[in-house]
This record gives sequence, structure tokens and C-alpha cells, in this order.
Amino acid sequence: MGKKSGSNKKTNKGNLSQKSIVKWMWRLFFLFVAANIVAFLLMSSGLIGYLPRIDELENPIDKYASQVISSDDQLLFTYSQTDENRIFVSYNELSPHLIHALVATEDRRYYSHSGIDFIGLGRAVFKTLLLQDESSGGGSTITQQLAKLLYSPKASNKLQRMFQKPIEWVIATKLERFYTKDEIINLYLNKYDFNYNAVGIESAARTYFNKRPIDLNIQESAMLVGMLKNSSYYNPIRREKITKERRDVVLTQMRKAGHLTSREVDSLQKLPIELNFNRADHVAIPAPYYRQHLAKVMMAVKPERKNYASWQKQQFTEDSLAWEVDPLYGWCNKNKKPDGSSYNIYTDGLKIYSTIDSRMQKYAEQAVREHLQYLQPQFNAEKRGKKYAPYSNSVANDVERFMQTAMKQTDRYRILKKQNWSEEKILSNFKDTPVEMKVFSWKGEIDTTMTPWDSIRYHKGYLRAGFMAMSPVTGHVKAYVGGPDFGHFKYDMVSSGKRQIGSTIKPYLYTLAMEEGLSPCDGMIHGPVTLIAETGEPWTPRNTREALNHFVTIKWGLQNSDNWVTAYLMSLFSPYAFARMLKSFGLKSPADPVVSLALGPNDASVYEMAAAYTAFVNRGIRVEPLLVTRIEDSYGNVVANFVPRMQEIFSETTSYKMLDMLKAVVDGGTGGRLRRVYNLKGEMGAKTGTTNDNSDAWFMSFTPEIVASAWVGGEEPSIHFDRMTYGQGAAAALPIHGLFYQRVYADPQLGYKDNGKFDIPADFQPCYDMERYSSDFYLNEQPIEQSEGIDDLFN
Repeated sequence: MGKKSGSNKKTNKGNLSQKSIVKWMWRLFFLFVAANIVAFLLMSSGLIGYLPRIDELENPIDKYASQVISSDDQLLFTYSQTDENRIFVSYNELSPHLIHALVATEDRRYYSHSGIDFIGLGRAVFKTLLLQDESSGGGSTITQQLAKLLYSPKASNKLQRMFQKPIEWVIATKLERFYTKDEIINLYLNKYDFNYNAVGIESAARTYFNKRPIDLNIQESAMLVGMLKNSSYYNPIRREKITKERRDVVLTQMRKAGHLTSREVDSLQKLPIELNFNRADHVAIPAPYYRQHLAKVMMAVKPERKNYASWQKQQFTEDSLAWEVDPLYGWCNKNKKPDGSSYNIYTDGLKIYSTIDSRMQKYAEQAVREHLQYLQPQFNAEKRGKKYAPYSNSVANDVERFMQTAMKQTDRYRILKKQNWSEEKILSNFKDTPVEMKVFSWKGEIDTTMTPWDSIRYHKGYLRAGFMAMSPVTGHVKAYVGGPDFGHFKYDMVSSGKRQIGSTIKPYLYTLAMEEGLSPCDGMIHGPVTLIAETGEPWTPRNTREALNHFVTIKWGLQNSDNWVTAYLMSLFSPYAFARMLKSFGLKSPADPVVSLALGPNDASVYEMAAAYTAFVNRGIRVEPLLVTRIEDSYGNVVANFVPRMQEIFSETTSYKMLDMLKAVVDGGTGGRLRRVYNLKGEMGAKTGTTNDNSDAWFMSFTPEIVASAWVGGEEPSIHFDRMTYGQGAAAALPIHGLFYQRVYADPQLGYKDNGKFDIPADFQPCYDMERYSSDFYLNEQPIEQSEGIDDLFN
């Protein structure tokens, strides 16, 4: 009995001990729950942890990419901050397959919880803590994942991540109060980073499949949803096999959720992953130079002289004028959002409707590329074996100085200078230390090893170009090509670069003559002309032909770009009047009022020249280039409209006279290659231009519907052809126009036809007021030599 009694006492003590443990466990559990409730309430009130402000919760994605839409309704490119290439789309723009795949895979009880799935959370805790199954997942709902994406910084360890979880639960419940289930899904898919600069489902669909989200099929939707688990790991470009396996898991989950049948899943899982990969990269996108220029214009701040270097006085003047008269210039800083802050194209999700036509832009880029690929070997052949290459033989003794100047403009030089390297040591490093690098070639980038010095010289050897096409009536810029390759040559030769314009200036002087009462049939006895400058010095321009010693008309002079006829016209007018005329044409750089101004020593950009020539087509009214027609905010509200800015600079009668003369440049003059080589049939006007020593090759052309401007040359004026065969405007710049027009006319969807006629009254006679000439007098003149367009000499 004693033993039995002792045994019972032990049993009772054991039971008491177990009961005590159970009580303590319940106490600890309730204490844990209470602590969590208190912590949850404290976090909800913002007393502990980070909690986003109400306005941040109400507008969690206010920083996403702005879209630039072409005039033919194509997405040209986006503006984004760093790598956030996000394009916000609404819920109704998502494929139903995406929604089904997302909910079935990531949160099957999504529509029945309020941000926290306690069943899923309990399962995750049980499997992870008790069964040590780390693959079980974290029990996060779609709402919690959105909270993590929006507000949780990347955790550096598991402990930090553990403390982030409760805060995300709080944020998730608040998000559920502010948003519907559909809106939360939409926000989540718009926020997720799918790699390759594709942030958000719109960018992802375009990057991987070149589709809009609403057009994604079942297997494409499943692949993208599968990437949500870990887009770096489930990467279809680098790990196609495991990405397909993950996609197939998503398809299986869709079957379990009732969205697919077993037969459908079996057939879909047999399909390979088929991509149409288009990495989001502004270097490879259409119109990269236009993209750069538009951002510069829209984001400009009000000019202040202190922000400009001493040598940038002219730039400050131009920017100040643009700020006052151009609504697009500085638009983001001139206009405010409802909250009072300035717009930002990189973070505000604007829709910017461009005037660029994506097809014409493509044709312009192709034309520039095709011609430069032809011209470059000719340039290389001329410079081959020359110690001064790629520079001209006229500056052979200055090449070392030019190269050192170029060296000092590199990032490498600035870095070494900051490290207190001496000039001698830096120069030695540039010349003697080979470096692995990628260099440009027309066949694609080349991986090579060369010294930085040789790299500078190598890239300077490539010819540059600028080309722009616009409407002479609306001002809409249809194509904009600022250089041969944006990845390697970012300097924009359409709007940023200005070069001497040579004989493309002559139509402005002829316009002054027509405006002052002369006609195309007026003229002179052909021979040298000497003018006396204000300094008393005589000036006699060189010419491309010998004296004919008989009467030639003004029209003949422009048709053949004859310098003596031009000098004769200059003798009739004040250089000051001509300088004022240039300003009215929109040429911004100051022009010295000297007699030699008639041959184009002043600088202008391709952009300015295109705008100036619109006046010839548009009855004397110059139209400023228009880059954008309207802007919408991220909610679809129109916040800005833009209309053409115009200025009348000469009379309608003068415009008809100028059309008559400029047409003759194409019909038998220095622009005749457009007819002979490119077989263009419609009415056109044009003008060639070549500056001193072939430093700059220009060609201007226009039809009733298009004005185009092209420049071709070296990175520096001292880099150019030494011979006129390839260096003149008719050979170096004209072909870009010919190739462009051919492509435009070959595309029936564009609606341009090669049979256009200028709108000139049928009874208009250019020489109607000249009694000594019949209306067809100039048609009977001696025909010009059919040269290849030796268009002009600079002086």
C-alpha cells in the first residue's frame, strides 16, 4: 500500500506539472497574442515602426514612366527614373488570364480575406517552424506583397525581414480599406520589376512578348506570373528550362482553381516558351536624339546668367527667349501639379503626344545609316596612310594639339586629374596604356584592346550627320536623326550642333532681292564681282566656273549656286538689311553684317534651317518646329495643348518667285541628283551647300508637304574630305534626302505621293513686271553643265 501511495503521489505531481506547463503555455500564447495585438495597434497608429502617410497610401505609385506616343499612335519610348521603366496601365487593360493566373498561384483566398490570410499564414508558420520546410513560402497575400514592394526596403538578413513582416500586415489591412481588390491587383502588377528595365506589367509584356498586357495569351500570362516568385531566378532569357517549369506550375494552379481543364493544361504545358524580346533601352529605341532633345526642352529651368559659362552668352540669350515664347520649353517647371509641385517627365506618368511619325522616323534613320555606311569607306580610303588622319591635310601640324584638347574632354582625363596626376603622366597613360573596350563600327560593336588615345582618334574618324523632316504647314516634326549612332555619338547635330551653312544661305539673300522688287529674270553680265567692305578692303569671291561674259539671270545664278551672281545681289543691298533678314528667318546666332555674309560664313543648326525653309512653301510664313501636340497627366486629363507658332517674314508674291527659282535647283541645277539618281518625280525645291575646304556638307529640300534639312561632316570642322568629289553637299548630304523620300513614297499607309505640285496661282508669272522679258525668257538660256553638283566655294 505504501508503494502504491507513493506511486500515486508521483503521478499527481506529474499531472500537476503537466497542467502547470499547459497553463503557462496558454498564458504565453495569450501574452503573445496580446503583445501582437498591442504591437499591431501601435503600428497602426504609427507609434512604432514605419507607416506610410495617408496621402502615400492613397497614391502609392506616383512615380512611373511617362510615355511618348507617336503621331501614328505608337509608343516611341518612355522616360523613367533610373531603371524604373514603368508604364501604368488600368485594370481593364489587363488580360483576364493574368488575373486568373495571379490569384490561383499567389493568393487563392484573395477575395475572401482583408489583407491577411490567417489560414495561409498558419500553414506557413507550421511548415516553416515545425517541419523546417523553407520552401513552404511566407503565407503572404497579394496585398502584403504589394505592401512589401511599396514600402519595405530590401532586408539584409532574416531577422530584419522578420521584423518587416508585421509592419507589412498593418499596411496591407490599410491598403484593403483604401482600395478595391481589382485596384490592389492592378497596383501590384504595375509595381513589380520583371528585369531588363521592365518595371510593371505593361513594360514586361512589351519587353518579353512585344504585346500589350490585354493581348497576352494563357501561357504568356502564366510565365509572367511565374516570374513574380523571383524574376531574377525565373528568367526566361537566362534560365528558360526552370522558367518553363515554373510556368507549368502556374498552369496547374489555374486548373485547380477551375480556370483551365486538364486537357488544356496538358496541351499548354507541351508548348515551349516563345519570346519576342525587346529590351527597354533608350539607346536602341526609335528617335533617341529626339528623346534627349525633348527631355532637355521640357525639363528646362528658367535661365539665369550665373548658371552659364562666360562663353555661353549666346546660349543664355537663346534659352531666355525660348523660355518666354515657347510654351513647351521648360513646360515642367512653368506648370504646376494640383499639389503645387512641378511636373517631372521621369516620375509623373505623363502621356506626351509627339509629332514624330514612327514610320518616317524609321525611314530617316535608315537613310542616314545607309548613306553614311556608303560614305565612310570613301573617307577612310582618302585618309588611309596619312599621319594626320582623320584630320584634313590643311591642319596636319596641329593634330597633336587637337587630340590633347579632345583628351581633356573625356571622363578618364577628369578622373585622373582629380587624383592629382600630372599632365605628363596622364598623357603617357592615354598613349601607352592599352585598355579593353567596345568601339563603334557600322557592322556592330567591336570588343577590342587599344589605348584611350587611339580610341579617341578612331571614333573621330567616323562621319557625323544630322537630318530633320517637318511639315511646312503645321510645323510637325516628322523625323529627327541627330547622329549616326546614339550609343557612341550622343552629341545632337540637329538642334545642339551648329555649323557654317555655306550656300544654303543664298535663298535668304535672293528672298531679300525679290522682296525689294527684283524678279528671277533680272540679272547681270556674268563675270567677277568685287565689293568693298566697310573697312575699305576689296572682296572678290571665288567661283566654280569661268566668266561667261554674257547675260545671266538671277534664277540661273541660284540654280547653279553661282557666287558672282550672289555677290552682285549683295552689292544691291546693305549687309545690315541682310543680317536682319537672316534673323527674321529664325537663324539665332548673330551674323556679322559684312559683304561676305552672302556666302554663308555664319553658323546655324539643322533644326533652324528646316524651320527657315518652311517659309518658301508656306507663302512667306515661317513655322516653328512643333515637337508635341498635347500632354495628358497620369489620370488621362489633358494638361496642355500646343499649336504651331508662325511668323510672316515676306510676301506671298515673293514666295512664288522663290519657289520658281528653288524648283530650278532640282530641275537641272545642283540638286539634280534627286531626279537622275533617285528618280523623284513630283515638284520639289532644294539648295546645296558646301563650306570652305568641304568642312560642312548641307542639303535642303522641300515638297508641298515636307521640308527636310541635312548636314554631314566630321566631329570637328577640321575633320573632312580633302576633295570635293565626296565632300560637297550634293554628294555628302543630298543622298540622305533621296533615300528618305524614296522610302516615304513607297509606303502607301503614309499617304505621301510623288506627284505633288506647289500651290501657285495658274496665272502667276515670276517676271510679269519685267516688260523686256517674255514669261518664258529664262527657259531659253544656255543649259548648265550637268556636273555632279560642285555647288559652291565658301569664299
